Amino acid sequence: MKIVSIILGINAYHGDSSAAIIKDGVLIAAVEEERFRRIKHWAGFPDLAIKYCLKAAGVNASEIDYIAINQNSKANLVKKIFFLIKGGLNLKFLASRLRNRQKKNGVIGEMQRIFPNIILKASVIHVEHHEAHLASAFLASEFNNSVAISVDGFGDFSSGAWGIGRGCDIEVLGRIYFPHSLGIFYQALTQYLGFENYGDEYKVMGLAPYGKPIFIEQMRQIVHLKQGGEFELSLDYFQHHREKIDHEWINGSPTYSRLYSDKLIKLLGSCRQKSECITQTHMDIAASVQAMYEEAFFHLLNYVYKKTNITCLALAGGCAMNSVANGKIYQNTPFKKLYIQSAAGDAGGALGAGLSVLSKIENKRISPMNHAYWGPEYSDEEIESLLIEGKDLLKSEGCEVINMPKLEMISFVAEVIAKGGVAGWFQGRMEWGPRALGNRSILGDPRRANMKDILNLKIKRRESFRPFAPSVLAENVEEWFERVDNVPFMMQVYPIKQEKRKLIPAVTHVDGSGRLQTVTTTNGIYYDLIKEFRNLTGVPMLLNTSFNENEPVVCTPKEALNCFLRTKMDILILGNWVVKRQSQIDELEL
Repeated sequence: MKIVSIILGINAYHGDSSAAIIKDGVLIAAVEEERFRRIKHWAGFPDLAIKYCLKAAGVNASEIDYIAINQNSKANLVKKIFFLIKGGLNLKFLASRLRNRQKKNGVIGEMQRIFPNIILKASVIHVEHHEAHLASAFLASEFNNSVAISVDGFGDFSSGAWGIGRGCDIEVLGRIYFPHSLGIFYQALTQYLGFENYGDEYKVMGLAPYGKPIFIEQMRQIVHLKQGGEFELSLDYFQHHREKIDHEWINGSPTYSRLYSDKLIKLLGSCRQKSECITQTHMDIAASVQAMYEEAFFHLLNYVYKKTNITCLALAGGCAMNSVANGKIYQNTPFKKLYIQSAAGDAGGALGAGLSVLSKIENKRISPMNHAYWGPEYSDEEIESLLIEGKDLLKSEGCEVINMPKLEMISFVAEVIAKGGVAGWFQGRMEWGPRALGNRSILGDPRRANMKDILNLKIKRRESFRPFAPSVLAENVEEWFERVDNVPFMMQVYPIKQEKRKLIPAVTHVDGSGRLQTVTTTNGIYYDLIKEFRNLTGVPMLLNTSFNENEPVVCTPKEALNCFLRTKMDILILGNWVVKRQSQIDELEL
């Protein structure tokens, strides 16, 4: 009789708590807790994500064989002791960390809290934070032999690791240890620029092209490149190594106290307040931060390539979300192939922990992850029931509800978008990771120079300097972008061809780039929609942004409907159901 193993991977207490489940060597589901809690980057034990994963796999908690968690407090113990002896940690710092750990029940205790009437047989396996990141990249890729690199803030007393993946094994060859971290450098300067929320680094990335890196010499005083691909922070500019700075949280949105010291203010001038207008100086500092990050990042990558002579790269960690730097890897390093899975940050640690256990205990890998659709999905019956329940409200809002055959629906949506309309697009399983990739998306016409303003006015209400991304038919990328690559997870920014930029201003950033998502028949209905838009307009792409309004991406049809009703979208598509504001559609440009 064949024995089926159940592996539950979890990322707990870090930002973007999450769960993933592997059944008999097959990935079944993966999801972030924030999507259920409706709190961005929710940190704690991922109760609801675990329950969803078990439901998706058709098993209960008593059937789990292994619970893999992406942290191991025993990892790098010698380094921790040495740092303590050197006086790097004060007693208040240690006491606060100890109290934080004592508040936790432990994995089995947490599971028993969630499932009080179930006897658990699972073995708990702690996977060091960066080993989980490396596994989430290499063991989800199509590579049988590649370099694997993890770069982030901190986890298990280190901020980076690299090695070689072969088959089902990953050999770790090097690490960057606390208190030195490219993630902390970028986060501290993000705070300095007035973006204080956890995860705001992408705002600096979007702001950087508006400036010039004229502060690069100051940045080189903050970050020093060393032999062996390593880097060091000038610690006088930071506080994370001597003050209480949480890196783990229990139930809620992650928060950080100030990471930078007063010496940074003396170097760069007064920090920007959150409500303060953004000046050219702020833009230039953002450009300099990005340039310094890229210097250190490519310094590491080129060293690792020199040591391994392997041209395939699997990349993970929070810094792997820097899509601008990722888009420059081919021109700044000898690597020829790149893989970054859709949840490269801490959420992906749940997947990586599970993949690590699968590889070490069963000597198996999952099939290459070529799509991101691992979250909840909802039936037509559930959607119809929601719309019937809300029919009076929808009528009072001037909305009409129609069930359309697929081909008719695709034709209608493409036509509305081509006329300048904004569509909420809700299909199939929710995306794994922070990017909307065609199942929980808001869609618009990339040809319209005012589409960014329309979206910000009608829905997003976000900073005007932040770009919107193009979803492009894979077979047409060569015609529009200077780099042809498979980018299913929107993890690379590439230059748009000079002569094409004026044709798609809504998705062309100020520096002529676009954060590319290549779309294939893997997502058949999204592919067909873009293809129909191409037939109407000659442009094989749509503007794609996440289906949300200053909240986590919508998970359920009800959340999508609520977002639609409190914003000014023109149409909402839930499966084959179309909700339209006819009065707005009538006003669209012909």
